[in-house]
Amino acid sequence: MEKIRIGIAMCLLGKDVRWNGGHKLDRFLRDELGQYVQWVPVCPEVECGMSIPRETVRLVGEEKSPRLVGTKSAKDWTKIMHDWGKKRLAQLESEDLCGYVFKHGSPSNGMRGIKVWQETGQPLYTGTGIWARMVMDHFPSLPFEDDGRLHDAGIRENFIVRIFTLKRWRDMLAAGASRGALVDFHTRHKLLLRVHNEQLYREMGRLVAHAAERELGDVLNDYFELLTKGLTYRSTVKKNVNALTHCVGHFKKQLSADEKQELLEVIGHYHKGLTPLIVPMTLLNHYVRKYNNPYLREQWYLNLHPMELKLRNHV
Repeated sequence: MEKIRIGIAMCLLGKDVRWNGGHKLDRFLRDELGQYVQWVPVCPEVECGMSIPRETVRLVGEEKSPRLVGTKSAKDWTKIMHDWGKKRLAQLESEDLCGYVFKHGSPSNGMRGIKVWQETGQPLYTGTGIWARMVMDHFPSLPFEDDGRLHDAGIRENFIVRIFTLKRWRDMLAAGASRGALVDFHTRHKLLLRVHNEQLYREMGRLVAHAAERELGDVLNDYFELLTKGLTYRSTVKKNVNALTHCVGHFKKQLSADEKQELLEVIGHYHKGLTPLIVPMTLLNHYVRKYNNPYLREQWYLNLHPMELKLRNHV
């Protein structure tokens, strides 16, 4: 698999583009996740014409359509940012992005919770940065996060799962989408989908089962909508335990009594928070190889990308 391309606030990679001439290097993003993805850095403030260093800017006015204004000069950068942003979005369309990481707290590049100030000098609302809103509106199906939220292991895991799944979906389409390819994609993602949202997984299954009755393009569009929606739900310990126990059931005629007991004990330890998810997954994969189980061997839930597997140490 070629590297996944992800948009990112440039300052998070250690570039000195902040208002004060500094940066906000995030070592996890640059040094760890950066081993597996191709970053596409953007600094909306510098790229639209602001200097380094520069006065700070803030959002002012209405909650849903705030203006981007200089804190001291009161210069209105809104139109400049929008005009530049339209051109930059057109460029990003060719990058085949599978996600975007915004800068927490930035009035231009913040994903959520950005103060919107009033003429009285008090913040009345919280909103989204000007550039972040443009990106999210233009690429609504992409996984989005900010550097602050990605410090949470569960949120980080969910973001990684989403970007890698989106890449696999696009690779499937690029290889020549067909009903057979969709069946294979759905089959290989069954366990992964179930630990995120069982109801949507079942809805996707019905869609695939009746795919021959509709135009392929319509089926693919509907499936992708359910796929992106379903993966926004985070997996839980309970859901993972159910999936792991389901996997054990595939070995009921092969595992010895001691092997089955060991597996169930390890799953139980994970359930109690004594071990990370990677421990029962690793043991399950051992038995998948030992007994050559074809169904589980193809499940992405158990055979994730190295970066996804690494994150299991924290879940």
